[in-house]
Amino acid sequence: MTDEIKPKQIYTPKEARSFLKVSESTMKRMIRGGIVKAYKVSGQYRIWGYEILSLISPTLESKVTRVYRRFRLKTKNTIEKW
Repeated sequence: MTDEIKPKQIYTPKEARSFLKVSESTMKRMIRGGIVKAYKVSGQYRIWGYEILSLISPTLESKVTRVYRRFRLKTKNTIEKW
């Protein structure tokens, strides 16, 4: 396997795990939770390279931060209403 992730190539969860350096159970949770968008082909999951690249891109961190801040504010407002 090469060290370069190609956006237009399709990878197995095992290959994606090796790129992301996560365990098998973590990969399963990521797929089930929708963190990694995977497609089932003949009963087996396949992942596009651009999905893997989006996980390790620096823009993802800023998106996660925005979502977290929104969630935190919403939770705070809900608690204050009680």
